Amino acid sequence: MKSKSILILGDLVAIAIVTIIGFATHGESNVSFLPRMAAAFFPLCLSWFLLAPWFGLFDDEIIQSPRQLWRPALAMSFAGPLAVVLRGLILNASILSIFAVVLSATSALGMMIWRGVCVLFARKK
Repeated sequence: MKSKSILILGDLVAIAIVTIIGFATHGESNVSFLPRMAAAFFPLCLSWFLLAPWFGLFDDEIIQSPRQLWRPALAMSFAGPLAVVLRGLILNASILSIFAVVLSATSALGMMIWRGVCVLFARKK
């Protein structure tokens, strides 16, 4: 149970880091952009935690296998567009397909890096 708590916390941190880096690349990294960051962060977290269990991303055998690192990327390829739709509904804003693609790709990369680190630590145990 403790390993799953660490995994969930790490997923949240990975999404937060990707969100902060994304805003920083657009020069929007000061405190005044926190509401906009939250409008991207929370829908992505919700989407991730709704879809990740369906991809088995909290099962012990999948968490510990380096051959399964494609699963977080696939899950994020669905979570990203869902998050963009949720964000658009929350903000009553347009839904940009390019934003969905970029959010999905960068978040998938961040999640694969984080989950790769988890696999390394799980295999050392």
